[in-house]
Amino acid sequence: MREGQIGATSINTCLRTMAAIFEQAVEYGHVDRNPAKGRRRRLPAAKPRRTYLDRAEHIAALLDAAGDLDAAGRVAGYRRPLLAVLSLAGLRIDEALRLRWRHVDLARGTLRVPGTKTDAADRTVNLLPLLRDELATHAADRRDRAPDAYVFGTSTGGKQSATNIRRRVLARAVELANERLAARDVEGLPDGLTPHSLRRTFASLLYALGESPPFVMSQMGHTSPNLALAIYAREMDRRDGEPERLRALIEGADWASTGTGARERAIETPEQAAA
Repeated sequence: MREGQIGATSINTCLRTMAAIFEQAVEYGHVDRNPAKGRRRRLPAAKPRRTYLDRAEHIAALLDAAGDLDAAGRVAGYRRPLLAVLSLAGLRIDEALRLRWRHVDLARGTLRVPGTKTDAADRTVNLLPLLRDELATHAADRRDRAPDAYVFGTSTGGKQSATNIRRRVLARAVELANERLAARDVEGLPDGLTPHSLRRTFASLLYALGESPPFVMSQMGHTSPNLALAIYAREMDRRDGEPERLRALIEGADWASTGTGARERAIETPEQAAA
């Protein structure tokens, strides 16, 4: 660890595995005690920095950038709706890439997630209005909408690679969004955004909009609301009417003119506005 070749988290994971093995050995009488058991065996490890998007402007900037990449790309546009599914439905990256059109019910406004990680991962997500519109537009643009066709398939109908999505879709959309935000003198997106950052964004968005822990648990595919609260319930940016802007964004309304700051600006005198 001093040489920087392995971290405390990896070492502690190994120790936990060893402790479980030795616990079985003690039970079977092969050893007298468990030498890997005890907190003093563990190394202090810093909590990982979990990134997410905490304001409407950042979510909109990322989706708009992805949409422009779609317009410039040779493959049928899938980047914007894919990032919308990750950030507005909370799917894991592999769950999103395994989606087929038979899992999408635009009439009912639901998304069926066939789970493989846990029983709870098999779930039905209620589509937020903005996501419903994004998927409807994506469906209208796709030539292959057979029930078993991938929603975000390749040009040949195959399954996308998660690595390609991270490098060629999310990373490029973040770069373009940051360029545009900087041009407007607006703070850029958080460093280190990953597809899982967008999953956290969805959970935190639901909490910011007042949804209950059991509902968030069901939408995320968790077995306990405590997990959602402990890991995903981030404090969304609540300054200057941000919850109102977030709600307007997901409802497909004019989010930029919504919120406390917008109302304050609306009552300025012409002289104040000019200043």
